[in-house]
Amino acid sequence: MSTHSTSTLEPDFTTALPRRSLLHRAYLLMRTADELARLYEENKTVTAKYVHATARGHEAIQLAAAFQLRPTDCATPYYRDDAMLLGMGLSPYELMLQLLAKRDDPFSGGRTYYGHPSLRRPGFPLIPHQSSATGMQAIPATGMAHGIKYLEGQGLLTSADQQPVVLCSIGDGAMTEGEVAEALQMAVLHQLPIVYVVQDNDWGISATGREMRAMNAYEFAAGFKGLHRLQLDGADFLASHSGMEEAFAYARRTRGPVLVHAKCPLLGHHTSGVRREWYRGDNLTQHALSDPLPRFHQQLLSLGFAETELTALADEARATVAADYKRALTAPAPDPATYLDHEFAPPAVIVESGERSPANAGKALMVDAALHAVDDILQEFPEALFYGQDVGGELGGVFREAALLAKKYGDARVFNTPIQEAYIVGSTAGMSAVGAKAIVEIQFADYIWPSLNQLVEELSKSCYLTNGKFPVQSLIRVPIGAYGGGGPYHSGSIESTLLTIRGIKVVYPSNAADMKGLLRAAFLDPNPVVLLEHKGLYWSKVPGTEDAKTTEPAAGYVIPLGKAAVAQQADAAKLRNGETCVVITYGMGVYWAKTASRELPGQVEILDLRTLNPLDYDAVEAAVRRHGKVLVLTEEPLLNSFAESLAGRIQRTCFRQLDAPVFTLGAANLPAIPLNVELERQMLPNAEKVGAMLQELLNY
Repeated sequence: MSTHSTSTLEPDFTTALPRRSLLHRAYLLMRTADELARLYEENKTVTAKYVHATARGHEAIQLAAAFQLRPTDCATPYYRDDAMLLGMGLSPYELMLQLLAKRDDPFSGGRTYYGHPSLRRPGFPLIPHQSSATGMQAIPATGMAHGIKYLEGQGLLTSADQQPVVLCSIGDGAMTEGEVAEALQMAVLHQLPIVYVVQDNDWGISATGREMRAMNAYEFAAGFKGLHRLQLDGADFLASHSGMEEAFAYARRTRGPVLVHAKCPLLGHHTSGVRREWYRGDNLTQHALSDPLPRFHQQLLSLGFAETELTALADEARATVAADYKRALTAPAPDPATYLDHEFAPPAVIVESGERSPANAGKALMVDAALHAVDDILQEFPEALFYGQDVGGELGGVFREAALLAKKYGDARVFNTPIQEAYIVGSTAGMSAVGAKAIVEIQFADYIWPSLNQLVEELSKSCYLTNGKFPVQSLIRVPIGAYGGGGPYHSGSIESTLLTIRGIKVVYPSNAADMKGLLRAAFLDPNPVVLLEHKGLYWSKVPGTEDAKTTEPAAGYVIPLGKAAVAQQADAAKLRNGETCVVITYGMGVYWAKTASRELPGQVEILDLRTLNPLDYDAVEAAVRRHGKVLVLTEEPLLNSFAESLAGRIQRTCFRQLDAPVFTLGAANLPAIPLNVELERQMLPNAEKVGAMLQELLNY
């Protein structure tokens, strides 16, 4: 490949036994990793401009793992795994391009840290985006294995004869993360083809293993029934290669999970920003006794390699690294003009299509429109699956929003998960990477918080930090909102928090027709989409929400994301006379405004945003300019909310067209919604409160 140094060996993924050629390659790459670490330290004024970590001390287990991978496999290396990347076939030059944040960094184009790979390249394992957050890669990696298992079961995996396996590399300190336990639970529950390689050097940053954990990863994994375990000397290449060969053979043969605990020394700095001399003391000397490089050197001599041959390999590694560094220093930097590229992948749906109001179609409740939309998708797209808490089996969701789907499509496609919000959301990143298309559900908006690590770190940043290679197709359904005494943990509104997360889309339909069209568009969109579904609108039982029940669109009906709709028009004559205003809102706010406006016939236009990100600000500005008086209405507590932000933006861009300050109305600024219905009523907006504010606005 053009980006490889001429002296760098091409990967040989078919090699299974430690033949002479493999040992030759392993020694060359171990020396190469050593030379990388040495060069980075000698040139730290340049190389430490951006933080990095090296594999020094971990080279043996990393190369042993890399040599098991096939082009049909997947991998999630972590930030110390440069030797593993060399073992997969990446060149030192390519790694240095990322080290120096250069334009041609093959992973991110200079956007993310050294050792944070993402790769879609023929002949190489698939490597999706992973963040720096320790342990977070375990869930997307397990999601990839889950997706592979699903696609295999559906006969959709063209590489099924290769028995693809996922390699998840992780540090022992990260094994204490709760999300790692979620990943292991799902791996054993569904018997997924994944190998977890735990590199244990007995250090976090400055905290030792005895400070951080009561047991090592091998001991911890004993609690997961059905998880095959191995314990290796990760500083011994021959032992590591044999153990990794066994681990991958087991995963390929049984399609079940394996955990490999490999003990390694830490010979380099934790990262370039945390110097080993600050805290290691005599420990560094002790770790040096387990250095894998001199040990492997002696093993090769005993196996018949000549000292001159090993010296030549060391010289070759040194020359390659030096030459590649010289090239990398002069490689072009990213064009600053490209900094905005790849926030999102281009949308799949850009125009409304299909029949919104078919002849002779009956009216549908919003909850049924959602059910039918998912049903249509599962019929049409065999790669689609649906999971979450209580959505499978007999119940089909606590709101019956998935009723009978599990019976219709089987437990492999529609299934219950444990109470693991992080896994539900984060697994979709892995699913997307391998071509499975997940629709998932968080049971109530109030319980989305455990998933935010995954939503923020793994899903939202993936497209941008991989230069567009790995957008995450993920549809996350979230019942939201308050009505009738749901109380503090089943009534919350969360949209403002979600809208501070860049790289995700947030959709909020207010009626059955929009639900069906927007849900399909959200599924087809190649980016993460959170679909907020107001529980009080599901059945149109709340007084004033009767219009949420609409004629049901035909199968295939779709509405592009980011397009607002006028839910109620003002009278043209009153508009000409300057007697009107516009309410900009979404969800339940549409119906509060409709009910309130009955006392002001013809004077109130209602703009239903439908999608909060991307926001149809052109429609907002047009409505503001039509009327000159604006109320931004939300169900959320108002302080520091999306509604207040939108009001401020309107004030700035439409100041000359305003005939009054932009009014805002939302819930009281309280931390939770009380259980008692009268207390709830006092806290939330309602038609009466909206009506009073509209009167004030029109009279301004």
